Amino acid sequence: MNWYLKVLNQYADFNGRARRKEYWMFTLFHLIITYGGLAILGILAYAIDSPFVIFLVYIYLLATIVPSLALNVRRLHDVNKSGWFILIGLIPFVGPIWLFVLSVTEGDRGSNQYGSDPKALNEEEINDIGKPQLEA
Repeated sequence: MNWYLKVLNQYADFNGRARRKEYWMFTLFHLIITYGGLAILGILAYAIDSPFVIFLVYIYLLATIVPSLALNVRRLHDVNKSGWFILIGLIPFVGPIWLFVLSVTEGDRGSNQYGSDPKALNEEEINDIGKPQLEA
């Protein structure tokens, strides 16, 4: 859930790189919320005989379009592709498959033209290895 919230906190940040874990965890929770919301609100809409309740899911989807696009662009940056490669998804049949292949491909090791490696440990993380984590 932290990865999902991290993406939402970076609402329109199209710069930098996003690792596979960040991308897939956001996608997982986004789909759970979308389909879970559709199921629960669909039952509620049927129970109170008001189909307009389902529009809450559409409001959620509209609110998450920008962070989803930003995450996809950052994921493409991780494999050293321009963010404009997201438009490949508009090509019927082949486009979505190619974007899927890029999303499961491991990102470049080390820095590339879009930023530093998101998997690289910084000095603070290295110093914290093995220390007990205090939860607030």
